[in-house]
Amino acid sequence: MTDFSPQLSPITSIRHGFGNKSALMPDCLQPYQASQANKKQVHGTTIIDVTKPGQECGDADGLYTTQSGILLTVLTADCLPVIFSQRQGKGIAVVHAGWRGLLDGIILKMVERIARDDDPANWIAAIGPAARSCCYEVNEELVERFVNELPLAENIISPRFRHLNLAAIAEHQLRGAGIHQVDRVGSCTICTLAAHGGSDEKQHFKYTSFRRTSQQQAIDPTHPSIKGRNQYSGLIILP
Repeated sequence: MTDFSPQLSPITSIRHGFGNKSALMPDCLQPYQASQANKKQVHGTTIIDVTKPGQECGDADGLYTTQSGILLTVLTADCLPVIFSQRQGKGIAVVHAGWRGLLDGIILKMVERIARDDDPANWIAAIGPAARSCCYEVNEELVERFVNELPLAENIISPRFRHLNLAAIAEHQLRGAGIHQVDRVGSCTICTLAAHGGSDEKQHFKYTSFRRTSQQQAIDPTHPSIKGRNQYSGLIILP
């Protein structure tokens, strides 16, 4: 089942959704796939203004538009997909944010872009399925980088030893920058099981996960990679 944001769903002029293994592109966005803006995600902080359907955006991890009829998406497999909409659907944006993007400030740069056209308080953000602190274990050096470089409480950054809480970091950045309506949608991409796993004993997971796949490949080198199986999250202002 596709994940939706309770705060974005009432905006009748947009469609949005967060993909998973059973529907990499949410069904509600598939009719608009031809209008999708194309980019290469590089864990950077570049944000591109999209002004026409099918625009080639080059290297970018954030897209912004006030034009209708253009699908904005990000591809993820443990990183955070963050989607944004103006309360009346007059503008939309998407961000791909892994730990590098959070440290380098891509979310804050997107809010700065929004602020050039509108008060960020008029916008809603939804943080989608990603690696959660239950499973996202990193080395102590990376935790220390976050603690030293971000003005957040240590227990927000790392509520468990050597585990990062990417969604909590993103939410605090959003609220601190002026976007006060923030949803967290979906669950952990690493450990969440599908609602109906079938009759066999094999575990069926809801989301594509780069980290889980890497762990499985370490045990079984024949296990398939996630290439071509990342999930799309995005939204469109209806044409």
